[in-house]
Amino acid sequence: MNDDFVKRLLTTLKCGVCGQRYEASQIQVLGHRDDLWFLSVLCPGCRSQGLVAAVIKEGRAPVVTDLTPEEMERFTQQGAPGVDDLLDLHRFLEEFDGDFHKLFAGKKE
Repeated sequence: MNDDFVKRLLTTLKCGVCGQRYEASQIQVLGHRDDLWFLSVLCPGCRSQGLVAAVIKEGRAPVVTDLTPEEMERFTQQGAPGVDDLLDLHRFLEEFDGDFHKLFAGKKE
């Protein structure tokens, strides 16, 4: 994991004083050992300084879902929605009146 990636991660954090997001140019990596990183941050809004200690691990986060393994497999194999799928959804939502009871009445799987 490189310094630039860690800085980009910290740009998702907000200043505890004024709530403005940190900018990569205002984040300085002080050092790290294994997964523990130490960084200095300077808020671009209120100019307050802070010290951040963060545990940043590489790898993928586990998927949290209420889908069954079979459903997960089925949706994984379908691939991403295409342009036509999005247009169909747009058309549906334009005409949908919000009545989910009517929409799902009589539909059983």
